[in-house]
Amino acid sequence: MEKDIRMEQPSPEKQDENNENKSGIMEKIQQLGQTNVPQLSQDSNIHCLTIIGQIEGHMQLPPQNKTTKYEHVIPQIVAIEQNPKIEGLLVILNTVGGDVEAGLAISEMLASLSKPTVSIVLGGGHSIGVPIAVSCNYSFIAGTATMTIHPIRLTGLVIGVPQTFEYLDKMQERVINFVTKHSDIDEEVFKELMFAKGNLTRDIGTNVVGNDAVKTGLINEVGGVGEAMKKLKELIEINKTQKNSEGMIQ
Repeated sequence: MEKDIRMEQPSPEKQDENNENKSGIMEKIQQLGQTNVPQLSQDSNIHCLTIIGQIEGHMQLPPQNKTTKYEHVIPQIVAIEQNPKIEGLLVILNTVGGDVEAGLAISEMLASLSKPTVSIVLGGGHSIGVPIAVSCNYSFIAGTATMTIHPIRLTGLVIGVPQTFEYLDKMQERVINFVTKHSDIDEEVFKELMFAKGNLTRDIGTNVVGNDAVKTGLINEVGGVGEAMKKLKELIEINKTQKNSEGMIQ
C-alpha cells in the first residue's frame, strides 16, 4: 500500500516541470490575454486572431484600457505564415481604433500573408480598424456592427503648425490608398464619408452600420462567425487546388 502511495506522488523534477508549465501559461495570459485556445483546437487548420479594444502602438496606454498590443500581434502573424499546419486565418475585430502606424503595420502584414484570410467586424471596427478589416481576402460585418470613418488627428486640438498638417495629410493618404486598394469602395466615396459634416456629433466623419458598409463597397458581406468560417474554408480549398495545379504544371 505504501508503495502505491509513493508511486502516485510526483517526483520533485515532475513538480518543477508542472510549475514551469503553469507559470508559462499564466505569462501568456498576462502578456497576450490569451493562450493557444483561440486556435479552435490543436488539430484545427484555422487560426483565430482577435483585435480587441484600442490598438496600442509606440505609446503605452493606461492599464485600465482594453488594448491590443501590436508588438504581440506581429509575431503571431509571422508564426501563422511559417506554420504549415495553419491553412487559414480568421480575424475578429471589435476595436475603437488607436495608433495609426501600428494599425497600418498590422494591415500590411495581414494583406501580405500567403494564406487565405477572412475578417469579421463584431461590435465595431472604427478608425484605423477600417484598414485592418479590409486587409483580408474577404470581409464580413455583423448587421448591428458599426465602422467610423474620420480624418486622422493627433489630438482634438486645432493644428497650428503647417509641418504637422502635412505629416497628417500624408499619413491620411496612406490610409485612403490602402483602404481603396483592398476594398471595392471608390476613393471619392471614401473621402466623402471621411469628411462628411453633421453625421457625427461635434466631429467630422461618418458612422456606417452593417448593410451601409456593404453598400459602399467597404465590406464584402453582412454575416456572422458561421458565414465567415464557411467562406474561409472555401478559400482554403481554392488555395489548395491552385497549389496542386501549379505543382502539376511544374
